Formats: sequence, structure tokens, C-alpha cells
Amino acid sequence: MTPERVERKLAAILAADVAGYSRLIGADEEGTLARLKAHRKELIDPKIAEHQGRVVKVTGDGILIEFPSAVAALRCAVEIQRAMADRNASEREDRRIEFRAGLHQGDIIVEDGDILGDGVNVAARLEALAEPGGICVSQRIHEDGVGKVDVVFEDIGDQKLKNIGRPVRVYRVRCEGDPSRKRPTLALPDKPSIAVLPFQNMSGEPEQEYFTDGMVEEIITGLSRMRWLFVIARNSSFAYKGKSPDIRQVGRELGVRYVLEGSVRKAKDRLRITGQLIDTATGAHLWADRFEGGLEDVFELQDQVTSNVIGAIAPKLEQAEIERAKRKPTDSLDAYDYYLRGMAGLYRWSRESINEALQLFDRAIALDPEFASAYGAAAWCYFWRMANGWITDYSQEVAEATRLSEKAEELGSADAIALSFGGVVLGYVGGNVGAGIAMIDRALALNPNLATAWSASGLLRIYLGDRDTAIEHAARAMRLSPLDPLTFFMHHTTGMGHFYSGRYDEAWRLAETACRERPNFLPSIRLAAASNALAGRVDEARGFIVRALQLDSDLHILNLKNRIGPFRPEDSAKLIEGLRKAGLPE
Repeated sequence: MTPERVERKLAAILAADVAGYSRLIGADEEGTLARLKAHRKELIDPKIAEHQGRVVKVTGDGILIEFPSAVAALRCAVEIQRAMADRNASEREDRRIEFRAGLHQGDIIVEDGDILGDGVNVAARLEALAEPGGICVSQRIHEDGVGKVDVVFEDIGDQKLKNIGRPVRVYRVRCEGDPSRKRPTLALPDKPSIAVLPFQNMSGEPEQEYFTDGMVEEIITGLSRMRWLFVIARNSSFAYKGKSPDIRQVGRELGVRYVLEGSVRKAKDRLRITGQLIDTATGAHLWADRFEGGLEDVFELQDQVTSNVIGAIAPKLEQAEIERAKRKPTDSLDAYDYYLRGMAGLYRWSRESINEALQLFDRAIALDPEFASAYGAAAWCYFWRMANGWITDYSQEVAEATRLSEKAEELGSADAIALSFGGVVLGYVGGNVGAGIAMIDRALALNPNLATAWSASGLLRIYLGDRDTAIEHAARAMRLSPLDPLTFFMHHTTGMGHFYSGRYDEAWRLAETACRERPNFLPSIRLAAASNALAGRVDEARGFIVRALQLDSDLHILNLKNRIGPFRPEDSAKLIEGLRKAGLPE
């Protein structure tokens, strides 16, 4: 028999649905349907036609659209989302209709007007990753759309999508051209405030990028030791890496009076650092200088930049007030290189990158056995391994994490980073919450502007049952570092504070926010499942259990204790109750 011929073609696919549709329908069925119909008639259908799209099918709150090109599909999605943001601006939050959109370009099968195949499935899975009002696209859409559509693409890495056999590179689309989606302006704190932007690497050597970043981090750390100065954390400052932002806008987004920017040129054994301090209110340059020296003097050069910036901000202060404790992270630059590379791996959050980071920290320690921050960062790797169910030998890894934490404390009496990393691991992995908090409190005494320490403090307060303080400390961390890659962790901690206080609606909203920011972080997925279940949203809770089991197939009630940390009995009982209702196997 001759096989029936199948019609195939290459197309761009847009899959979209309404976020929280069941909730909207439950609250106001007729009103929701009327508003959705109006949006379709007045905005969505005309935009689809304008960009030569074809509506393949509409299913309740969902829509599947075929476009002749990736650029046409992306432009249509962006224009719809921007227009919907304007339409929603005057609506109450609980009445807003917000679409989630996923875009992919691939081979599809056409059958009786419908479209089928892997390309359609990928678009649908990308839609599920998008936040309300947001867009997620595959690498194929990104490659065609970059430079042609006025948006910013945020690479969130390879994602394992349900029923898709291969990992898919995914990008979030940030519609920065839309004034309604700009970041809010933050009020200035009641003391001098500064953000240090990533310095430009002028060496012409891409592999020196981590070295330049490390120098900036040390300048931030030096400034942070000044109690009278409000310093934005490194992770938020580095959100501007690779960009040429308007300094006044940076000031509004980060809530700071001053911005320090500059460049580093490294040639053989010589370094040249330039820096300029800018008033974000006026754009005026308040100070500029250049520092040169041998590579062996790198830490002294960092000290010079820091002290000169402080002097420019507060020229009338006594020298004793602007003098800071000079601290070198290590006398071995090779060890410091390994440490910086390890930190870069940590912030990729995958199992493989955490394992790689642990090896790099071990190499730093081998070169400099008294490098306290490297011990703390190595211990921190075990925090992420336990949280995500990656530990293979529980007793052995807990013992090693505890050893590293105690070594960080022993060597890092003046190192806030080492104490904060070691403290959170000693409490969460080692189960010694009191000792962990004591370490973190010492870190905050050394550096009250360290967002990582405030965030770690918030988490451990949850285990003590001090939920209000936990929420307060997580909020302090977010204010110090409003653009931090660890924001998902801060939202997670805040969500836990509400969950164990019985505020399940606030808890699931924060947990779901954390899941959108870091889709594969298991603790937030578990929290979203439990809080949804105890809030009566059982269907939503079961969806999060499905996601959790995809990431950790061995997860069940009886082995939770090896993942969730040292909760008080009544708190672990509440979490287990929620996860049981959500459908987690025994």
C-alpha cells in the first residue's frame, strides 16, 4: 500500500492562554467572558490579521495561531502584550485579563485545517513557562527576532519540557520599550547611596571577563563596610552588564544617588583601572580618576578606588569615618581566580554547574588552605544539592557541608561572605540553626549591606518559627538588591513565612512568583503545591506536584526530611499535610 501523503511545512507558532482563567470565571463568569470577547474583537484579531497570522483554533481561554515568519509572530505577541498592559492599567488587579504566550518555529503537520506535531507542542510548553503578561520563546525565534524587534531577550537556559524528548533553549522576552512595563522608581534611602555597575573589560580577552567582575565585586564589598553608606548588592548592579544604560534611569530603578562606572585593562603583568562617579539626579560627573600598577598590587588598587569614591561622596567626613578595614580575600591570585569561576558556576543553578563549582572551590582551597570565602562557597554548594534532592550519600555530604561551614567560621572571623554562606549551610544542611544564625549575625555586624546575609537570616528564622522577622529580613535583602538573581529565593522565604502563619493565599502567590523566576527550584515548587492545596486550590496544587516529580522522581512523603531542612515538628506536619492534599506519594 502507498502511504498516505502528509502535508508538512515550516511555520512560526504562537500558543497563548489567560493566566488564572478559572479564578476569573469563578469570580465573574459573564463579566470575564464579555471582557475577553472585547479584547479579541478590538485588539487580538486585528493584530493577528495585521501580521498575516491564521487562527488555527480557540479552546476556552486558549488560542493557537500560525504565522509565516518568526519575526511576524514575535511582533504580534509583543504588540498584543504591550496593548494589554495599557488596557489593564485601569482595571482592578483581580479583574485583569493577562495572557501568557509561547512562540516556537518548527516543522508542523497540516491536517483538515488543524496543525499538529512537535512544533506545536513546544509552543504550548513555552506558554506554560511564561509569566502573566509575558512571552517565552525558543532559540529559533530568538535567532530570527534579535535586532529586528524592540525587546530584550533574557536567556533562562535549557529547559526540559513535558513530553519533549530534547532540552529546549528558552528566552524570556522583556518588552522594555513599553513604558507601562518599566521597573518602578525606588525612593532614595535616608543616607548616601551608590551602585557600582560592571566595569568594561578593555583587555580584548573574553576569558578575563570574570577577573574584571571580581574586581568590581571587591570594590562593592569595600564600600559596603561603611555603615553610613547604602550600597546596592553586586547581583542587582550586574543586571546592567553588557548594556549602556541611562545613568539617571539606573538611579531611579535601583533607588541610589550615585553610580560608579569604569573599565579595567589588563596587559601582561600591568593593570589600569579607570572610574567615574556620577550623580544620578543630574548626570554630572563628580569625580574621575585612573589607577595603574602591577598585577601583584591588584588589591591595593581596589582599595584606592574605594577610598577615593568614599572621599568624593562625603568630603567633610573625618578620615576615621571614611577609613575602612583593608581585607584581601586571599594572597594567592590563582586561588582567587578559581573562586570567581566557581561563583559564576553557582549562579547557573543547574546540577552540573553546582558540581563544577564545587570542584573549582576545592582547587582554590588546595592553593590557599586559609581562603575562608572558598570554604563558605563550597559549603553553599551542598545547600543547593540538598534543596533540590541531588544528594546521593546523605550522611557523608551533610558531614562534609558541616566541616566546610565550620572551617569558614574558623578562618573567616572578618569575612562576611564566608560567615553568611557557612551560617546558612550549618543551619539548613547541618541542622544547627542557632549556630548558623549566630554566624550570620556576625556577618551582618561586619557588613550590614550584604543582601546575601539578610536573605540567609530570613530563611533560618523560618526554622526557629520567627516568621515575622524572616519576612522582614527577606524584604531588607530585596531592597538592598532589587534586581538580584536570588530574588526568587527571597520570594520563597517570604512565602514560607506566610505559609507557616496560615496565610495560604499570600503563600501560593509568592511561591508561584518564585517558580516563574526560577522554574526548576524544587523548594518553591513544593511550597506552591502545599499552599495551593491548603488554600483549597487542589487542581493547581496537583499541577505543581507533577512538576516536582518530573524534577525529582524519588520525592515522596517519607524522604522529605532529607530535603526540607530542620523544621519544628508542627511546621513539618503542616507542610506534609499540604503536600498530601496535593497528591505527593507516601
